[in-house]
Amino acid sequence: MSKWLLRGLLAATLLWLPLAGLNAAQVENVRLWAAPDHARLVFDLASPTQANIFALDNPRRLVIDLDDSRMAADLAGIDLAGSAISRIRSGTRDGNGLRVVLELERDVEPRHFTLAPNDQYGHRLVVDLEYPGESAVQDPIDPIEAMIREQEIAANRARAESSGAPARVSPEPAVALQQAQPHPRRDIIIAIDPGHGGEDPGAIGPGGTREKDVVMQISRRLQRLVDEAEGFRAVMIRDGDYFIGLRQRTRIAREQKADFFVSIHADAFTSSRPYGSSVYALSQRGATSETAQWLAESENRADLIGGVDGSLSLRDKDEVLRGVLLDLTMTATLNDSLAIGGQVLDRLGGVNRLHKSRVEQAGFVVLKSPDIPSLLVETGFISNPDEERRLRDPGHQQGLARAIFAGIEAHFRTNPPPASLLAWQRDHGRSTAGNEYRIQPGDTLSEIAARHDVPVRRLKQANELNGDVIRVGQVLRIPRS
Repeated sequence: MSKWLLRGLLAATLLWLPLAGLNAAQVENVRLWAAPDHARLVFDLASPTQANIFALDNPRRLVIDLDDSRMAADLAGIDLAGSAISRIRSGTRDGNGLRVVLELERDVEPRHFTLAPNDQYGHRLVVDLEYPGESAVQDPIDPIEAMIREQEIAANRARAESSGAPARVSPEPAVALQQAQPHPRRDIIIAIDPGHGGEDPGAIGPGGTREKDVVMQISRRLQRLVDEAEGFRAVMIRDGDYFIGLRQRTRIAREQKADFFVSIHADAFTSSRPYGSSVYALSQRGATSETAQWLAESENRADLIGGVDGSLSLRDKDEVLRGVLLDLTMTATLNDSLAIGGQVLDRLGGVNRLHKSRVEQAGFVVLKSPDIPSLLVETGFISNPDEERRLRDPGHQQGLARAIFAGIEAHFRTNPPPASLLAWQRDHGRSTAGNEYRIQPGDTLSEIAARHDVPVRRLKQANELNGDVIRVGQVLRIPRS
């Protein structure tokens, strides 16, 4: 080979090396969000790249290999507190590749995906580390309370099924003597959902206020009010600065057997002029205003930031029955949502101007829970400079939280769930005169029916009882014979 050919090959190689570096997918930033049941690691990329992820043991590690990439981020500055990661390090792999190693303190189930650029971020590689056996809620409700709530939900579903099916006449069943059980006096569970979180900041005000921060502060104030009220208990859907998908939020509320779900947000618009608080419930057929439709579309885009999706599964139900159950439960749930929404809206009008004077309806993904009444509260327009300042004010935040809870509490004091402490308090103060009877220790359903000369079947129908279990202090309506 001639020396001129060798020189040409050498020159071409030297020219190629810097070009290869320029074409590498540079990792510009690495962000970590720690949640109770998972951690999310986000790599901000200058251009898309391919990733290969695998786990190693002894010691526990997760390896992330990126093709034709280089690290430009400061890994030492990442706060690892609250995550399963004890250390992050990186190095060159196979000349032009990048290897990132996560040293782990516990077992994880990793999954990863890439996201295309959107309005807030460029190309991203998302690595989720899910913790097997961990709950998304740091302080789950008591198992006994959960069992009682599950029985109530099952009874509601059974009533919905019987309402949607043709009535069947059957002979009077034999009733076993079953003594009355003590009233559970359970707490009413309020699921509080601070909107957005993690890499999804929500709307950002002209002064730089992030929606995710403001709504968390209001939600924590609401949580304290709920927990301080006798007969109520709060469950925080998001208890820190991390991302949760919209459908996962309703799933957490369902797992916690919530009686009510309220999602807290701060509104925004392309103009700085709009102002005021709003309350939204789900609409199955369409929005009640252009504002509601626009807002639902913008809020529902949150999952595009996080790259998640999902749907409620009723695969274990017959197709016709599934449709009947969903229709009936959604109708009842929507009616409750609108009733509670009206109470909340009335009280919000006492602490802030209202953007709309009625409860609006739109197709919010976060409200699509067929068995839990749900509301989305827009506390104010963060895009309005005056309301942005007020939303940052602790006194105004407390006033908003009080108004929201006052509306919720007013509804449940009038319409408490049957097994709740509020129901027991209401029934305990009732008179036993007329067509009502308060159950005493030792009573059985068949004895009460015989005492009032009423068939057991009619007594159960009048009180919407699906079984023979009754509780001390419970008030039964006695149908006329």
